[in-house]
Amino acid sequence: MERKHNSESGKRSLPDIFNKLGLRSVLARNTGYVFLGSGLRLVIQAMYFIEIARSLGASKYGAFIGVVALVGVAYPFADLGSGNLLIKNVSRDRNHFATYWGQALVTTACFGSFLVALVFVVSHFVLPGNIPVRLVVLIALSDILGLSTITTCAQAFLAVERLNWTATLNVLISASRLIGATVLIGFTHHPSVLQWGYVYFCSTVVVTTVACALVWSKLGTPVLNWRRSIAEIREGCYFSASLSAQTIYNDIDKTMLTRMGSLDATGIYGAAYRLIDVSFAPVSSLLIASYAQFFRAGAEGITSCLKYARPLLLRSIAYALLMCAILLISAGAVPYILGPEYTRTVDALRWLSVLPFLKVLHYFFSNVLTGSGHQGLRTLVQFMVAVFNVAINLWIIPLYSWRGAAWSSIASDALLALGVGTSVYVLSRRPGAIVVNANADALV
Repeated sequence: MERKHNSESGKRSLPDIFNKLGLRSVLARNTGYVFLGSGLRLVIQAMYFIEIARSLGASKYGAFIGVVALVGVAYPFADLGSGNLLIKNVSRDRNHFATYWGQALVTTACFGSFLVALVFVVSHFVLPGNIPVRLVVLIALSDILGLSTITTCAQAFLAVERLNWTATLNVLISASRLIGATVLIGFTHHPSVLQWGYVYFCSTVVVTTVACALVWSKLGTPVLNWRRSIAEIREGCYFSASLSAQTIYNDIDKTMLTRMGSLDATGIYGAAYRLIDVSFAPVSSLLIASYAQFFRAGAEGITSCLKYARPLLLRSIAYALLMCAILLISAGAVPYILGPEYTRTVDALRWLSVLPFLKVLHYFFSNVLTGSGHQGLRTLVQFMVAVFNVAINLWIIPLYSWRGAAWSSIASDALLALGVGTSVYVLSRRPGAIVVNANADALV
């Protein structure tokens, strides 16, 4: 990547600032980009989250969260893992960019359209009847087609380690929704959930258009084709199934709460989980910035990949433990920010405060498996945890409402950390673990 210094204007670029601070490594610079982008995104998200949560109220916000969670199960299959394959292959050989970006766009357009129709049908059986069908369609179009395309564009920049643009796209999607929410609330102080659905859809369309134009102008035109080898289709399905399983054990309890609990309980629990996601953002930034490096380190085997991950993991654990304490102490402020309807979110947030620590463990160990060519094994473990999560929620949510959902989330994340951690340990102890074929799959 070419670096230019403008001595005449006296201005310093962001990389110059990082170098001035001693952050000279590519990872440090990229983490800085993502962290600054995530920081700005967090501020924006916090603003529109507060606006929407307060204006909709717990019940309508719960309806929105329930639909988003249902759509989230299908969303990862829209590109059949082609975005991750783009990162894997382009991070190793830049010449493959046009081919893999084109495959990702075609796959998302074709298979994503099928998934939108499938979600529409399934929603009739899963969601309560008082949630508008049009809301399901709007969110499905936004996330399965729009957000998938935006994510692929962000992954394109990530693959070539131009994470300043990855961060820009992440900020744009949040900024567009903040603007939409502000305009909506300006016209009606207490909008309906369907009105918010239209704003959500329109903002996604705008950012999708901008994202594709940016990749096209900065990285080049795609080669539009559907052709993929059987091995790549299988690996891509592993990536999609892995992300879908992750969505299930993270979010399906919210959809189940709308059906077996109440929309009010879903809003309370959904708001608490949203705050957990916010607290995890710095670690997410590091995971995004280092993702391509996991594939490079994994080309030499799981031991090499684990060695790369270890210092990052230790620092993230320290941050997560600190965040757990902060969440426990500051949870009482939530009703003053979101409104009195969210008083019970205080208890939910305190229950969930252990999740950042558990997420640090399983995300890093999972990336070690992925980077070293064991995506199939990672997917298997995640799928088993997803099945466990659904099964326990069927029993515990009717009895304990959102508290049951919180307990099942804690149990699921702990089980996942144990599963992927054990897998990494066993594989790293095997003879020949130092050098393996990173394209091989653990299940074959």
